[in-house]
Amino acid sequence: MSRIGILVGGGPAPGINSAISSAALKAIDEGYEVIGIYDGFSHLIDGRTDMVRSLTAEEVSRIHGTGGSILRTSRANPTRSPEMLARAVGSLDALGITRLVTIGGDDTAFGAREIAAAAEGRIRVAHVPKTIDNDLPLPGDMPTFGFETARDLGSRIAQNLMEDSRATSRWFFVTVMGRKAGHLALGIGKSAGATVTVIPEEFTTEPITVDRVCTILEGAILKRRVLGRPDGLIVLAEGLGEKMDPEELARMPGVEVEYDSYGHLRLAEIPLETILRREVQRRFAARGESVPITDLRVGYELRCAPPVPFDVDYTRTLGYGAARFLLADQVSDSLKLGGIVTLSHSGHLSVRPFEEFRDPDTGRTAVRLVEIDSEDYRVARQYMLRLETRDLEDPEMLEKLAREARMEPGEFVERFAGAVNGYSNGS
Repeated sequence: MSRIGILVGGGPAPGINSAISSAALKAIDEGYEVIGIYDGFSHLIDGRTDMVRSLTAEEVSRIHGTGGSILRTSRANPTRSPEMLARAVGSLDALGITRLVTIGGDDTAFGAREIAAAAEGRIRVAHVPKTIDNDLPLPGDMPTFGFETARDLGSRIAQNLMEDSRATSRWFFVTVMGRKAGHLALGIGKSAGATVTVIPEEFTTEPITVDRVCTILEGAILKRRVLGRPDGLIVLAEGLGEKMDPEELARMPGVEVEYDSYGHLRLAEIPLETILRREVQRRFAARGESVPITDLRVGYELRCAPPVPFDVDYTRTLGYGAARFLLADQVSDSLKLGGIVTLSHSGHLSVRPFEEFRDPDTGRTAVRLVEIDSEDYRVARQYMLRLETRDLEDPEMLEKLAREARMEPGEFVERFAGAVNGYSNGS
């Protein structure tokens, strides 16, 4: 009997089990044996073939509405060395797997493509794009699965925190997951009506300094006070840390800079919200004031939530598309190694070659960033409460802001001009 393997890589995302279920059921229905591979690539690159399980229709038929991953997941990277890549291919060969479904984000897609290439045609791969970061450049700007569930739950958490901030007259600094892109942070901040959302895409120069971000936050707090409110919620995209100077971060108390197996900064280990909270509070203390701020991180709570109907529907279709592609007798030359399964807004499935998603400069899977020139972002900025150029140009408003900051107007402009330079919402 022919065998199809399924594995999951990267961080968890709502909808994984639904994708596993639909891919497995389609393959089983066509007479294939389906082998679930535990913990992503981690055991394959060690040459192990025992960390697998046979998936039956009875086992997977009702898991589509559950969170987590019945096959678990890991960030193990089969491309770290030629030896690891060869062992991963050898393990799949030993298991008799000639078709492989991989479920994951940009790193998993890259690893899957390299395995298919190293197998020289013996293994065809269908990659199902998954990440709550929403940072894979899918055709038609379709979201990656898991994003809508994460945004839904994250928005409800943010709304609860906003009520807490009003009740206690305090600020919350909340970091939201997203390694490079600010999609999830912006989606949560915009949906919940956060006071401010700061994402890495709004900064056109690198590195982003802690000072510049804190000036934006400090300015927002001062403006909020002038308008009569001592409270608020600031959403920070985790990817801000990716664009900061690692040496500057390493100098911060209690921060250790580490990298994962794909060479990415371990952003979850960097307490960005704490770093910024301490610095903003220090600035107010220097003026003889205190500002109550609570810092926390939102991300892990979102990753294994039961998927919302959109993500269940979406992943059932993607999983079906992955199996259908792998079961096909003939594919085009561009898809001999496999590709990434996509769904259009009109409901049509297609499999695109891995090369379509590659960044020509890095050779890695390309990353989709928030387009700050889009109407979507302009609307988000319109309803944030941030210092704007017009605030510094309006004598009456400037006088109030300077008084709140215990500065002279000219001193205030000099200090906070950097908080409004760059992006403009056109108002």
